[in-house]
Amino acid sequence: MPVRSLLVTGLIAVAIFSSACKQGEPAAGPPAKGAPGGKKGGGDVPVMVAKAVDREVPLEIEVIGNVEASSTVMIKPQVSGELVKVLFKEGDFVAAGAPLFEIDHRALDAQLAQAQANLQRAEALSRQATANAGKSRATLQYLKDQSARYARLNAEGVVSKEQNEQVQSNAKVQQEAVSADTSMIESSKAEIQAQRALIDNLKVQLGFTQIKSPISGRTGTLLVKAGNIVSGNSSELVQINQLQPVFVSFAIPEAQLSMVGTRFGKSKIPVLALQPEGTPGPPTQGLLTFYENTVDPSTGTIRLRATFPNPDRKLWPGSFLRVRMQLGTIPNAVVVPNQAVQTGQDGQFVFVMKEDRSVEMRSVTTATRSAQDMVISKGLTAGETVVTEGQMRLAPGMKVVVRDGRPGGGKGGKGGGGKGPGGEGRGPAPEGEPAEKGPGGKGGRGEGMPKGAPPAAKS
Repeated sequence: MPVRSLLVTGLIAVAIFSSACKQGEPAAGPPAKGAPGGKKGGGDVPVMVAKAVDREVPLEIEVIGNVEASSTVMIKPQVSGELVKVLFKEGDFVAAGAPLFEIDHRALDAQLAQAQANLQRAEALSRQATANAGKSRATLQYLKDQSARYARLNAEGVVSKEQNEQVQSNAKVQQEAVSADTSMIESSKAEIQAQRALIDNLKVQLGFTQIKSPISGRTGTLLVKAGNIVSGNSSELVQINQLQPVFVSFAIPEAQLSMVGTRFGKSKIPVLALQPEGTPGPPTQGLLTFYENTVDPSTGTIRLRATFPNPDRKLWPGSFLRVRMQLGTIPNAVVVPNQAVQTGQDGQFVFVMKEDRSVEMRSVTTATRSAQDMVISKGLTAGETVVTEGQMRLAPGMKVVVRDGRPGGGKGGKGGGGKGPGGEGRGPAPEGEPAEKGPGGKGGRGEGMPKGAPPAAKS
């Protein structure tokens, strides 16, 4: 083929390709009023919408919580000695009062026997002192009678003065002896009390050699094995966590404290511990039982605590989970999907679609979030239509076309324009009519392209 023919053929192909590309582009024109970013006019904006509905919404707060044992005890011995027995296995559930450890008690047994013997001796000495005191009092009485008689005889001149004074002196000495014997009785009684107290103390110490569980719960790792010497009030043996009930601690923003404070103490506030995804079974139920007396200034939150009976022991100390606190319901609440609410420089807003398919930007005030919905407390009424997808291309006054929600946008009609980038197709065209092309649509036959025209070359 001559070179000239090849050049002519190439020029014709280039011309056809250029014509096809130009016919596929939107017509140039002035930018649409309020179009973001100065985008030139390209028809209605495809969006997805939803109706604002009026319904009763549960007033709930959902946050992350941390499970805590309701009671945690570190078992320590109260006496020193050899650990001779371990009466449980690591990880066992033990009841309150169940025996856990035994410490060698032979030395305390010997001390107790010695104290009991000393008590018997003290009691014997007390009896002896009592008998001596009785004898001394009898002698004293005799000497008193004798001194009285000698005083009369001395007055009558029957006995000498020296004899009278001797009898009087003997009576005084005996009086002192009686006082000494009485003191001995008191001393022996005190000795008896001391020995009894020592015996009681040794019995208590002996009781400490049998270590029992102070709470019902699950044992942890055994920290000291049998055969080791343990020190009183020092060695750590095992930790027990009480799992029934358990606490779940969580924090809420201080702005929500008023909702809790107005209900706490007046009615029961249910708290649900949500199961992790993929875990069967309903949420575990508990009640709010405590909230802190101060707000943490560093985070602006306040700590709350719920109590769960935990009968099946699903909640485990140290684990994190989602908790939902139920504070009642909001009647006649206006609800829209979460994605309908946008945030701008002047606060939150939604795009409301009117009957003529134009949109209005409306400022709203949100109340609370409920699952995938948002409660609107001000700025919107039930029944109005809000835009839920496609807001980034909207400006007040623009017109929209509702997509059917299928991925990739609407299908082109017979020979019509294909889907636009990002799923912005205009939807199916009526049978026999050329389909309207979407912005930047590909794969369709351009507007006005005659039948039988060669297909545009791929670029």
